[in-house]
Amino acid sequence: MTLFQFLPFAAAALSLLLAAAALVRKKPSAATWCFVAGMALLSLDSLLTGLSLREPALEAAAGWLTLSLLAKSFLPAAWLGFGLTYSRGDPRASLADARPVVAALALLPVAIALAFRGSLLQAVPLAGTAGDVLVLRVGTAAKALNVALLLGFALALMNLEQTFRSAVGTMRWRIKWVILGLAVVFGGHLYVRSQAILFPLYDPALAGVESSALLIGCAFLVVAYARTGLAEADVYPSRAVLRSSLTVLIVGGYLVVVGVLAQLVRRFGGAESFQLGAFVVLLGMAGLGVLLLSDRLRQRIQAFVARHFGRAQHDSVRVWTQLSQRLAKVNDEAGLCEAAAKLACETFDVLSATVWLMDESKGRLALGASTSARAVEAARAGPGAASAAAIADGLQTRTAPFDLEAVAAPWADECRRLNPSTFPTGGRRWCVPLHTGEQCLGALVLADRVNGAPYSVEERELLACIGAQATSFLLNLRLAQEVARSRELEAFRTMSAFFVHDLKNTAASLNLTLKNLPVHFDNPAFREDALRAVGNTARRIGELIAKLSALRQRPDLKPAPLDLNQLVGEAIAGAGAMPGVDVSADLGPLPPVAADREQIRSVVTNLLLNARDAIGPAGGRITVRTERLDGRALLTIADTGCGMSPEFVRDSLFRPFLSTKKHGLGIGMFQARMVVEAHGGTIQVDSEPGRGTTFRVSLPAGHEP
Repeated sequence: MTLFQFLPFAAAALSLLLAAAALVRKKPSAATWCFVAGMALLSLDSLLTGLSLREPALEAAAGWLTLSLLAKSFLPAAWLGFGLTYSRGDPRASLADARPVVAALALLPVAIALAFRGSLLQAVPLAGTAGDVLVLRVGTAAKALNVALLLGFALALMNLEQTFRSAVGTMRWRIKWVILGLAVVFGGHLYVRSQAILFPLYDPALAGVESSALLIGCAFLVVAYARTGLAEADVYPSRAVLRSSLTVLIVGGYLVVVGVLAQLVRRFGGAESFQLGAFVVLLGMAGLGVLLLSDRLRQRIQAFVARHFGRAQHDSVRVWTQLSQRLAKVNDEAGLCEAAAKLACETFDVLSATVWLMDESKGRLALGASTSARAVEAARAGPGAASAAAIADGLQTRTAPFDLEAVAAPWADECRRLNPSTFPTGGRRWCVPLHTGEQCLGALVLADRVNGAPYSVEERELLACIGAQATSFLLNLRLAQEVARSRELEAFRTMSAFFVHDLKNTAASLNLTLKNLPVHFDNPAFREDALRAVGNTARRIGELIAKLSALRQRPDLKPAPLDLNQLVGEAIAGAGAMPGVDVSADLGPLPPVAADREQIRSVVTNLLLNARDAIGPAGGRITVRTERLDGRALLTIADTGCGMSPEFVRDSLFRPFLSTKKHGLGIGMFQARMVVEAHGGTIQVDSEPGRGTTFRVSLPAGHEP
């Protein structure tokens, strides 16, 4: 047995060993099961490849290679599932979004391989010979299978690339070797599959390329297992995979030139030299990948350029522009903290950057964002109120970034505990205070710097600028929140003026009745009118009080089994006459709903009256429909009225004291949403000016009796 006949068996054994090692984890995840299945299939494929290389007869080798193609047909499903779940913070959502693609790439190769098993590879006589020289011909079905496999491997690589590019700091360090190892494995498969697509004849020596790539990739996976135990991280990559992926460009360009390269290798070398050349090329590409992904190498290159060419250590204009662009896109404190932490990691070669914010309402420090899993774990315990106050006081005395290790104080010890280091050679931790004037807003803490390099004077100044800019944006966000609350308070004061006006009119009417009561008390007609006026006044005051109460507290529910269809029918009948309005009802079968009858009836009545008012005197149609959808009762009320603008729906529809009606108080929809949400339901609206509005109320449905 030659060396290259032995390589597939070694790769198969190592791949199977890694699959077994992955199962040792206490709580295997979906990504773990996909990894185990994928490595087991790669092991089987490599084993069948090794058996084919040992066969002296081409017909027998074709049989083993056909079985190898059958095993390969299951690979896209396993590895695409792994690419969509590995280190993803939302693996279920990621799988759900790509469900049609996963199903197609999982079923199509298997269906082709099973349906055309006998015609995938055929040993035929070489043209122009007497029939004693045999070659392997790639059938049409095999080409289709190879296209499906190539697409599956490329898509899996694209998802792994997106995961790696979205990770920062220690998260990227933890998954780097896994991504690199699988990239080498898939690179070998992409090369061989492209050869089988481009050329009508198949060289059995190509089968050894995939095994060589598997062996090299498994070596990288062993390094990953030794460093982190194949641990994962929580990464939320962008959904724009095709638009930003380098894999598409690499694979596309590769398919253009691979035919030329294959012809050169075949012309100047035989099977053994081809395998040796392919092995060396794969090994060199893998080594180049290691160098390109090495944080230490990148840091040394930057130091060399700075030392010998006298340039600035950092492009401050570029860093400042990046920071401004990223902060301009955030609209909350969490997004601001995440942007600042990521920029610090990328700019200063830091693997752990954590932003802490002072929560004055609770008297403690809260985690804003972090690129370190250990910092997130430390934040769960968090400092107490006394420790947080001490840290805030300590940070208040610092006006510039400082070496946290050099501060000998209890508050600094607590700060170091909240920001642990992962690497013993990661250098000294530095802290950038985020405060303005006499107010401490938080701090940015940097740890685990690549190669433990110290911070230069230029870098300290740049850190101070980043901290000042982040503090400014944080203040702007909080001021914007204060302005929003002030606007709501102003709206409440405005609405209170309307209520006071109504109460003054009601009080004036009641006062006039009381003044005339002693004079006309003996008149029976006056007494009847007086009693009616007092009753109307009391009712009006009660209505005003009820509306005010609805704004300051959640509805007081008295849930009971409710027939929603019956209630809707009563609400339609109770809405009164609607001249010029055609009301149609399509009430489907519904199970009982546990709800407060009066509260839900007020919601339905309010929606019907709003629809009538939106239609106006011009006339139109109101459609009411009930149905059961996904275990919930769905009520839909649609009208052909004037509609609402998207801006009003987004910013004003469900806010109190904002209404499109001349005499409306803007309370009805606010109260309707409160009632629906108190029942565990949702209310949604679709509207377009001039075309009408559709409200959908979804409530939890009970079980069928």
